[in-house]
Amino acid sequence: MASRLNPYLSFAGDARQAMEFYKSVFGGELKLNTFGESGMAGSPVEDQIMHGQLESPSGYTIMASDTPPGMEHRPGTNVSVSLSGDDGEELRGYWEKLSAEGTVSVPFEKQMWGDEFGACADKFGILWMVNVVQS
Repeated sequence: MASRLNPYLSFAGDARQAMEFYKSVFGGELKLNTFGESGMAGSPVEDQIMHGQLESPSGYTIMASDTPPGMEHRPGTNVSVSLSGDDGEELRGYWEKLSAEGTVSVPFEKQMWGDEFGACADKFGILWMVNVVQS
């Protein structure tokens, strides 16, 4: 397997909902493993996600988990996810879905460097940057 770069996101108990949302945005195959399946059956976090992975048809990989007990959760401050490429239709579609119900910090429009770009926090507080490279 070749090396790859992808985000790993942490959530405070809503990793399942977040990963299902990202699957609705990007499509693909979602695998979720709970803490209960990993030796914590009967615990308060048994149904929370220990590890989730989404593999999209476009080759994107997103991994995530709920923050285990005893660890601090700081939503949206330690990760930003960048989507970029030259398929404007595809990337604009992702932007529309990610920014819906979220907070736009940079409107999606042509920027001074010539590309279309936007930045937002989705409804789960995850920061996204979408850049359509202009040929």
